[in-house]
Amino acid sequence: MKNYKGYALLSLFSTGVALAITFMLKASVGLGPFDAVIQTLSLLSGIRIGTVSMMLNLSCVIGQLIILKKDFGFNRLLQIPLSILIGILVNYFYYNLFVSVEFNSYAISLIVFILALVLAIFSVSMVMMLNLVTFPIESFCMVLSKLVPLKFAVLRQMADILFVVISVALTLIFGLVPSVREGTVIGMLIFGPLMGFFIEKVHPVLTKRGIIEEIRI
Repeated sequence: MKNYKGYALLSLFSTGVALAITFMLKASVGLGPFDAVIQTLSLLSGIRIGTVSMMLNLSCVIGQLIILKKDFGFNRLLQIPLSILIGILVNYFYYNLFVSVEFNSYAISLIVFILALVLAIFSVSMVMMLNLVTFPIESFCMVLSKLVPLKFAVLRQMADILFVVISVALTLIFGLVPSVREGTVIGMLIFGPLMGFFIEKVHPVLTKRGIIEEIRI
């Protein structure tokens, strides 16, 4: 696959991630652990959600740099523009383009959330299949797994638990609108299985058409 095609697709599916996050926020039925802590910190600090997202993601990149030092490669640097792009798009979609969008029915909110969650999972799956860059939190956990006697999957799950605990604790202490709700549980239950489904079904089709012939899964 030509690099320019890969980066074009990366930009497209990064936009999909940002759009999905926006509508999950609009649905107001809960967020995934990482996004939940981002929204909670945004509510607490008054800083826009996309900006908080950039800050946390860039912190994960810095963490990788500290651990890897000279072994920090070019591909990891791509996490920086990826984080900035998604953060900027979330701010634009949430605070500008879709600022007036509201859902007054719980049933509609739940449907919108599920559709947005599916879009997020599909977009994340596509980014993974392109194999050009990984998301900062996953990459940080992967690097950390080489330093501590814990596997990547365990560390990533521990990170989600930590995000949920922080979000709930700050919500209770400061009386914030809760970001951890039923949507959080739904996301944690279906994210992994649905991602596996998308990768299994889409990867051979895209490979056959020569769109992502250089990826590894």
